[in-house]
Amino acid sequence: MANIKSQIKRNAQNEKRRLRNRIFRGSARMAVRNARQALGGENLEEARAAILKAVSALDKAAEKGVLHKKNAARRKSRLMKRLAAAHK
Repeated sequence: MANIKSQIKRNAQNEKRRLRNRIFRGSARMAVRNARQALGGENLEEARAAILKAVSALDKAAEKGVLHKKNAARRKSRLMKRLAAAHK
């Protein structure tokens, strides 16, 4: 346990940020998982809607700094690639 005042404050800030970041990271992860499951199904419109939600969640996580921008771009690209393959 820290006994320096500034470090105690820094620990509290880090914990607050960790909890906030968890929400964005978790929602992005769930959205991507749902999109992949929707791609496995028959309905392409449902899959497209799920992918758009996942893209939005990834963008939001990248905007908040939870994910690196290029990491989010790579994940979005992979989802779009799968959607394009499913359309064929």
